[in-house]
Amino acid sequence: MFRVTTKTAAGIGAASAALLAAPPAMAAVEAETGYVFNTFSFLFSGALVMWMAAGFAMLESGLVRTKNTATICLKNIALYSIAGILYYLIGYNLMYVDVGGFMGSISLLYNPSDAELTLLGAEEATDAMVAAVVDNGYSVGSDWFFQMVFVATAASIISGTVAERIKLWPFLIFVVVLTAIIYPIQGSWTWGGGWLSEMGFSDFAGSTIVHSVGGWAALTGAIILGARKGKYGPNGQVNPIPGANLPLATLGTFILWLGWFGFNGGSQLALGSAADATWMGIVFTNTKRRVDHLANMLWAEGFGASAVHGDKPQAEREKALAQFARGEWPLMVATDVAARGLDIPNVEVVINFSFPLTIEDYVHRVGRTGRAGKSGAAHTFFHGDGHEKALAGALQNVLRAAGADVPAELVRFGSTVKKKEDKNYGAFGPRADLAGKKATKIVFD
Repeated sequence: MFRVTTKTAAGIGAASAALLAAPPAMAAVEAETGYVFNTFSFLFSGALVMWMAAGFAMLESGLVRTKNTATICLKNIALYSIAGILYYLIGYNLMYVDVGGFMGSISLLYNPSDAELTLLGAEEATDAMVAAVVDNGYSVGSDWFFQMVFVATAASIISGTVAERIKLWPFLIFVVVLTAIIYPIQGSWTWGGGWLSEMGFSDFAGSTIVHSVGGWAALTGAIILGARKGKYGPNGQVNPIPGANLPLATLGTFILWLGWFGFNGGSQLALGSAADATWMGIVFTNTKRRVDHLANMLWAEGFGASAVHGDKPQAEREKALAQFARGEWPLMVATDVAARGLDIPNVEVVINFSFPLTIEDYVHRVGRTGRAGKSGAAHTFFHGDGHEKALAGALQNVLRAAGADVPAELVRFGSTVKKKEDKNYGAFGPRADLAGKKATKIVFD
């Protein structure tokens, strides 16, 4: 992790920045060590999410009638098989490769990166081969596995809803469509850099991409299929349908509970540094937003801080903003909800603890300081993920256009980025010579 400091003056924000690189905030982890830990994180978290399949099977089997238990178990095994095969054949490419606005490549078969294939096929690994693989940050195969179990989870959500409503084969046919087409396309809109991502939409752990998409599909199925057979009598009376095995359903619930840690902790997508491990720990232990967590940390250290984010009622947000403007609290921790339209003339420092989703958001954030003819400073921390690497290139362009110095640390940090990590390759524009390639690295000009 490293920090970039932006000095701002009124009216020009980030575009007039003169950046000064600060010393590293912490000792860097060796690249190969980070690669190993990142890969392990993907595999371990993916295994936890896959273990949720046992939870779904137990929960559903325990809550249906005994005569349907075998069908439920078969459904849950079969849907995982289908999800893995279809996501390998077509789904992954639709979600991550050459994503335009609405979908990715229709090419068949997922493949590891060229660097990994070269390393695996070599009789003796050279330092150059290892470096090429390590430079990716994690094994590409581990990433595919982690993404695949998310696909299967979306299908499992539907399985529980349509239990005792649909026969086996129609359900499995729908799973083919869901895992090969529906889920990958809507996933590409955000995680693949599609139109929702370009609008600033963020989904950290799949609340929309996995759970709500599975929920929407399940709701549609329930409406089309209707109630379970025997649930309602001819006169409209409700007939109870007791589960076959409540202890089994309870055990399934606990397994699902455990699997959530793979969902949320694994979505940090990195374990190769102290910062990544810290954030993963926060995800594991704190369900509140990062804004609330940071504000609480500041209070614990003796610094008064107000917290502003979209989950707070409007009245609470207005009160927190007013307290900060009056100087009752010296600090305010906020999401981008406070990045636009906030005009407080005495803001001296802005700290970007996490880099925003777009360069436009960055400009608006740092523009909160240096107002009303005064000068200010903005400190931005870069933690090392693919998203930040991509935007590092765009930030370099902004600084050069403004005639500002570009720190050498920023240049080195944003020198390469995987094609799938940012549709515009750090705002340098698509490269025609990279068409059809999945893991090619792009060197910024």
